[in-house]
Amino acid sequence: MQTTMIHGRELAYREAGAGEGKPTVLLIHGMAGSSNTWREMIPRLEDHLHVIAPDLPGHGESSLEFDDYSLGSMASALRDLLVVKGVTRCTVIGQSLGGGVALQFVYQYPEFCERIALIDSGGLGKEVSWILRMLAVPGAGLLLSGAAAPVFVNAGKSVRRFFQDKGIRAAAMDESWAAFESLGRPGHRRAFFKTLRAVVDNTGQAVSAANRFHLAGQLPVQLIWGDRDPIIPVSHGHATHEAIPGSRLAIIPGVGHYPHVEDPAAVERVLLDFMTSTEPGYIGHEALGKLVSAGAPQR
Repeated sequence: MQTTMIHGRELAYREAGAGEGKPTVLLIHGMAGSSNTWREMIPRLEDHLHVIAPDLPGHGESSLEFDDYSLGSMASALRDLLVVKGVTRCTVIGQSLGGGVALQFVYQYPEFCERIALIDSGGLGKEVSWILRMLAVPGAGLLLSGAAAPVFVNAGKSVRRFFQDKGIRAAAMDESWAAFESLGRPGHRRAFFKTLRAVVDNTGQAVSAANRFHLAGQLPVQLIWGDRDPIIPVSHGHATHEAIPGSRLAIIPGVGHYPHVEDPAAVERVLLDFMTSTEPGYIGHEALGKLVSAGAPQR
């Protein structure tokens, strides 16, 4: 794990596979997660790609002192990280909330972007798990602070160890538990609620990239979805695929919200094929001006 200073605050990140001529991929994790979510993917990708996987502001080992947890602010922090690392072009890959950040990054900093891959992404439709809708309601923080108290976290760890000792281990459960466990720390819990309420309200996802699909569609686009995702429905993947001409859609059977953890070999195959069979896109300032002024095509 490495850290760098971004405007006086620490941003943590993992880096692997740096080498002459390798294309860079920026891996963006989901809400209440960290770069550790890519632990299965980084070893699979580093022989072929230069991988940078940050902990988003307020997540993992990054500073809890960031003021703004909106998608725009997170995209800016990632741009700053790339600038510090001397990276001028990359493929942006985001999972869940990270997909929404990736879409925002393409919108704000298209000149950095070669391709975009979205894994069970947020920001593509209204529907989202009822649990996240409930947590977005004012006052939910008090309830969660009790549920995530050390006594319950420790009890949950004991139950989890019991099942693991019996040989029962579910990758999706491990990932969800890691997210829940992080909320036992007050600073991370505050960052979680600020992040959540920037993108979700009691009716569902409060932000949508649908009116900017024509911009993302200027780049090669790969969508990856687990067919059993209980958090964000696979129908969002199908609808986005139909809305972006030339995009690719890979449905991973038998997995849920975390395909990169539940079936990393399948995700590896999709991503490496995507990287090797597409040419990097580029959105210049002149093209960007036309796209912005034209707006989204009517459907």
